[in-house]
Amino acid sequence: DPVYQSLKLGYPDRVQGRSTQINTESAPQSEVVEFRFPARDNLPKVALPEVKVYWYDGGMLPQRPDLLPDGVDMMRDGLGGCIFVGTKDTLICDCGGFNSRLLSGRVPQVTPYLRRIPNATGYFDGFHEQDWIRACKESAGSRVQTKSNFLEAGPFNEMVVMGVLAVRLQRLNKELLWDGPNMRFTNIDPNETIKIIKKDTFEVIDGDPKFKTEWTDPINAQEFAAGLIKHNYREGWKLVDMPR
Repeated sequence: DPVYQSLKLGYPDRVQGRSTQINTESAPQSEVVEFRFPARDNLPKVALPEVKVYWYDGGMLPQRPDLLPDGVDMMRDGLGGCIFVGTKDTLICDCGGFNSRLLSGRVPQVTPYLRRIPNATGYFDGFHEQDWIRACKESAGSRVQTKSNFLEAGPFNEMVVMGVLAVRLQRLNKELLWDGPNMRFTNIDPNETIKIIKKDTFEVIDGDPKFKTEWTDPINAQEFAAGLIKHNYREGWKLVDMPR
């Protein structure tokens, strides 16, 4: 979220992912996704050229920045974090943008200009929920917009789930080109197919290891991608009835 908001990212135009084994039913244990964003309109004092953003999870971590001292944990809060690699310095922060610091040791004098949520001191302290409840209670004419409103959270979520698409489509073995406004990939051929692992087993027979991987039949990749983007749930899946 700090990366998405501060760099005014919007839609990526290219994405590719890699992961541990994935199948028709389960997500991978870990993955790495590379997003590429086109140039955006420049800020008054900062240019916003094309930029690459990398997502790591499941225990995967980026290479240690050159300025990070030995023995220092990149994910010191155990929850996550962000690294901004610039031409003059490297900025690192904990999950949610907390405890940001420049690895050179410089302490810039920056005047806060965004509204702060009162008493919010950590990512999971619950005050964002209280900010939402507060806005619900206020009248439309005098309501103060929440910090995590849907105008921000919706586009940000689209970026995050784009990583899921990249991982699910990684066996196409290509960088995927994304048309954000029309929600479609532009470089998947109409006749291109993809196969997905259904089952992967291992057993030892008389001391000899035996591996067996079962794959789906070839699936039309364009149709498969469209089904992931705008998902239709399989027959038999339904939500429980809501109490009356």
